[in-house]
Amino acid sequence: IIETPYRDALGVWGRVFKISPGKNARQQIKSRFGVSARKSPVDSLITLGGAIINYPCPDKNWRPFALKAARELWQQEKIEAVISSSPPVVSHLIGGELKAAHQVTWVADLRDLWSQNHNYIYGPVRKFFDRRLERKTLSKSDALVTVAEPWAEKLRSLHRGKPVVSITHGFDPAEVNSPPAKLTAKFTITYTGSIYPGKQDPVKLLDALRDLISEGAVKPGDIEVRFYGREQDWLDNAIAQHGLSDVVKQHGLVPRQVALEKQRESQLLLLLDWDDPLERGVYAGKVFEYLAARRPILATGGSRGDVVGELLAETGAGVHAPTLADIKDTLRQLYQQYRATSAVAYHGDEAKVNQYSQREMARKFAGLLDGNT
Repeated sequence: IIETPYRDALGVWGRVFKISPGKNARQQIKSRFGVSARKSPVDSLITLGGAIINYPCPDKNWRPFALKAARELWQQEKIEAVISSSPPVVSHLIGGELKAAHQVTWVADLRDLWSQNHNYIYGPVRKFFDRRLERKTLSKSDALVTVAEPWAEKLRSLHRGKPVVSITHGFDPAEVNSPPAKLTAKFTITYTGSIYPGKQDPVKLLDALRDLISEGAVKPGDIEVRFYGREQDWLDNAIAQHGLSDVVKQHGLVPRQVALEKQRESQLLLLLDWDDPLERGVYAGKVFEYLAARRPILATGGSRGDVVGELLAETGAGVHAPTLADIKDTLRQLYQQYRATSAVAYHGDEAKVNQYSQREMARKFAGLLDGNT
């Protein structure tokens, strides 16, 4: 691991709008203009400005520092292959330059897609330039990798004739919850990471909790729901509207190690599956990190029979509850178990869970390199 300096692409604009690092820049700018609506003309202006300032990537200013470090590394090591992984997509620009300079094997790994990204926020003009740059850059690669077969099909359609394989995400074996951490005294449900409005919906969980509490099936003093990640004003509003402010709280960004500790001590881990029908067949990346926590996973949203549900059923690591009725039934059963034993039991199959470790990822990448070098 080689750490390098870095210059933020926002630069002077971040200082003009007094944007605090570590917090949602869009929300901070909207607050400066007194805008609270989830979508407004200010959002359109922010998106346009970001499309220009951040092209082709918010981390573009890392490139010269990374190339300098690579040149120094090349003098010390015998390097036969390069794997560039995105995000950020600037990694592929760097990979392409190293391929051209040293004529080594280059595999471009897209953990998220580039111009075909399902969370693409820019308009058609920016997308035209992104797609053109993607084609030009990745045309030099020896093979492409992404996380799921539906995304691999998308890449094959854009990069015709290019070898494309799917290698799922995996959990870090060093982060496995072993020996198991002491569990929280309360029936704690924890979510860590970003939430993509319109793609993931935590409101279904709020609906279920409100109903269960009003029915007397769950005691509000027993339960605690924790969100760790960038704080969202709309989520706070939804929590208040459901009358759950004493039960559900956002705790903001925390260091990764703290997030892992919160996962390990939780009775239940919340996974927000994708509600976008275009993304059926794609794993929610957070599920792999959760597998290392060795705690039961409750996946809400998505559709019945999707890959997340199949993975949880295969490994025994959790339950997929796509509908409100499913969520209520699952929470009722797990809460009853908690009341009886003070804990929600984890039933993951160790051998099957380990098929999704980063060791398995490494084995697949090694096979791909052996076939291309």
